[in-house]
Amino acid sequence: MPAIRRAEASWTGDLMSGTGIVSATSSSAFNELPVSWPSRTESVDGRTSPEELVAAAHAACFSMALSGGLARAGSTAEQLHVSAQVTFDKVEAGWRVTRSELTVRGRVPGVSEEDFRAAAEAAKDGCPISQALKGNVEMTVEASIEG
Repeated sequence: MPAIRRAEASWTGDLMSGTGIVSATSSSAFNELPVSWPSRTESVDGRTSPEELVAAAHAACFSMALSGGLARAGSTAEQLHVSAQVTFDKVEAGWRVTRSELTVRGRVPGVSEEDFRAAAEAAKDGCPISQALKGNVEMTVEASIEG
């Protein structure tokens, strides 16, 4: 059975000076997070943006995919710390999400740096959020083992 998740947003005013809110209605994990155009293109000023939410989704999805890949290879991650940096940039066609840069530091007993990097590349290519971005957004991953 497919998993369906919902979020809702509302907006008041014009694009440049208006404001909005976004809420996770499936889980209620977050409610009425403020958003604005300036929080996307200038200073965040305590507001989130669609791109920050994409970064959070990509980091979470990638961490699960990497953990699963490592487990299938016979290793259990003690800790994975993943960050995602999503770039929203003005290009000829207008404003676009152009990049998602993943960085992961992991503590995985018995796994070499080389094997960890290979697993991270596979997770970057295979996680469902990466699959949704593929062909539209440049994606990179930088992976390292913690001592």
